Amino acid sequence: MREVSVVPFQESLSDAWNRFLLGSEVDTFLFHRSFMNYHAHRFTDASLMFYHKKKLLALLPAHTDGESVHSHSGLSYGGFIFSTNEGLDVKLTCYYQALRFFYQKGFKNLFLKGLPIVYLKQFQQEDEIICNWLGAVVSRVDNYSVLCTEGYKPNRNRQRALKKADEEGIVVKETQDFEGFWKKLLVPNLEHRFNTAPVHTLEEITNLKLNFSNEIKLFAAYQANGMKAGAVIFELENVAHFQYSAGDQDRAHNGALDALFYEIIKGYGHKKYISFGTSSIKMGNQLNQGLLYWKESFGAKSIAQKFYTISIENYKLLENRLV
Repeated sequence: MREVSVVPFQESLSDAWNRFLLGSEVDTFLFHRSFMNYHAHRFTDASLMFYHKKKLLALLPAHTDGESVHSHSGLSYGGFIFSTNEGLDVKLTCYYQALRFFYQKGFKNLFLKGLPIVYLKQFQQEDEIICNWLGAVVSRVDNYSVLCTEGYKPNRNRQRALKKADEEGIVVKETQDFEGFWKKLLVPNLEHRFNTAPVHTLEEITNLKLNFSNEIKLFAAYQANGMKAGAVIFELENVAHFQYSAGDQDRAHNGALDALFYEIIKGYGHKKYISFGTSSIKMGNQLNQGLLYWKESFGAKSIAQKFYTISIENYKLLENRLV
C-alpha cells in the first residue's frame, strides 16, 4: 500500500478541501464546506483528509453519533471523494487508513450513504469492490429516479396537461421569491400530503442561495393571479436535480406543475441527466407509487442508491488485497 496519512478536518483546511472537491471525480457541491456548514451545529464533524506526503488524495465527509461514524446523515449522499486520476489501489488504501483511524478511536461501525452513479464524472464502481472485501452489509437500497435528456419526450398524460397549461395561460420563469414558494406552496404541500417539512428552512435555503447563486435556482409557474407551482433546482456540471417541487391545489386542473417540469427539463437539455431524487419511504422498503409514477411519466428510470454498514474492525481484511 502507498503511504497515506490521515488528517482530521479543521476549518483552516476549508480552502484546501474545497479546491480538491472542484477537481474530484464527483459532480456535486453538497460536499463544499460552505454547504455542509449550514447544519454543522447538528452534527459532530469527523471528516477526514488523506495525504501522500503533501499531495491531497481524498476526502471523507463524516460525523459521529455514539460509537458510529456516518457519511453523511445531513446530506443526500456521502462516501469517499477521490480525484479523477486515482486508481483502485489508492482508494483501497484510503479506506484502510480511515477505518484503522476510526478503530483506534474506539468506533464500531461506519455507515456509508452511497453516491448515485450519475454524480460521478466518470462511471466506476470501485467502492462496491472495496465494500465487498470489507464484508459490508447493504442495509438499504433506495430507488433514485433519473432522466437521460437525450431523446426526452413526456408521455401522453403529460402532453395533455401541457396543452391545458397553455390554455390556462401558465408562464414559467426563474424567480428569487423563495419566501413566496416556501410559505405559499412548499410547506403547506409537504405538511398536507406527507406530514413532513422541508429539509431546509426558509432561512437556510436563502443563505445557501447567497453562497451558491449559480448552483441553486428557483423556477415558478405563474398564472394571472400569482404563483401556481415552483421547483428548486440544484444545478451541477452534468446533472440538474429537483431538490423541491410543489404546486397549489389547482395543479391537476391548470397543468402548472406539468408545464414547470417540462420547461425546466427542456431548459436543462444540455445536461446529461435530470435527477428527480428518491420515491423510497420506510427505510427503502416501500415506494410512494404516485410520486414514482409522476417521475416516470416524464421518462425517468430508477437506479439504485445503496447504503452500507461496515464493521470498522474489518479494516484488517484489506491488508493483503494488493499482491
